[in-house]
Amino acid sequence: MLVVEDDQFVRSALIRHLSEASHTVRSVGTALEALREVAHFRFDVVILDLGLPDLDGGEALKMLRSITDVPVIIATARDDESEIVRLLNDGADDYLTKPFSVEHLSARMAAVLRRARASGEQAPPPRVIRVGGLAIDPLRRSAELDGAQLDLTRREFDLLTFLAGRPGVVVARKELLAEVWQQSYGDDQTIDVHLSWLRRKLGETAARPRYLHTLRGVGVKLQPPADTPPAQPPSAHVPPTRTSPPQMPPSQIPPAQLPPAGRPPANMPPPADVPHPGAPAHPGAHPGAPAVEPPA
Repeated sequence: MLVVEDDQFVRSALIRHLSEASHTVRSVGTALEALREVAHFRFDVVILDLGLPDLDGGEALKMLRSITDVPVIIATARDDESEIVRLLNDGADDYLTKPFSVEHLSARMAAVLRRARASGEQAPPPRVIRVGGLAIDPLRRSAELDGAQLDLTRREFDLLTFLAGRPGVVVARKELLAEVWQQSYGDDQTIDVHLSWLRRKLGETAARPRYLHTLRGVGVKLQPPADTPPAQPPSAHVPPTRTSPPQMPPSQIPPAQLPPAGRPPANMPPPADVPHPGAPAHPGAHPGAPAVEPPA
């Protein structure tokens, strides 16, 4: 876990007690250092103080949310209710008012981690989701646009995956807060900021959308751009058939193929046992020989 606290005494006490509870702890004293730590290491939870010397903790929270979805517990002396609501809407997972006991902090941490584990133990992710030129692999948590890898934060990836799983369906902002942010309430600014970052990485703008379309007062939908050609079904291959050559009428047979008049074709055998006119009635008889009558 990461402890972001500028007070050296408080920070040392937190490190000691959390380490005794078998937690691995890293600590910094400024918002800039916290951003560097989160960019280089993977944390299970961040404990963030608001009174930082270089940047207000509320602004630091927004910057953290732009690069990571790690659970954040605010630990500060501010106890204004409107301030608490604003920070929760900006992405904080819990809020603790100083002074607090280590046992109280440990209980809040356990609750936050349980929620984080529960969200990670949902139904197994589906296969690769494809919408137009988008290819999203929920299992490997990778996304590509037209074959190029997209560099997305955890929240951006979750938002894109949720919308891509319902292509062409308008999703209400309240549903996005509940499903993607795991919050039952919040403002539209958080969603608008993440949509703006996503559009920039998808190469589009709100004025000229391609994938992400906002319906004012209704919600958001993701659909393939109009310039994406529809998938064509594979054409059936019909093998050529063997056909007999067309029969030509006799009148169209070339003259060279017709036999001369009065002469039979050379390949036609002579008719058998068919006498010609005037031929003898019996085989072996010669023309002009008298007819031999059989004896009575």
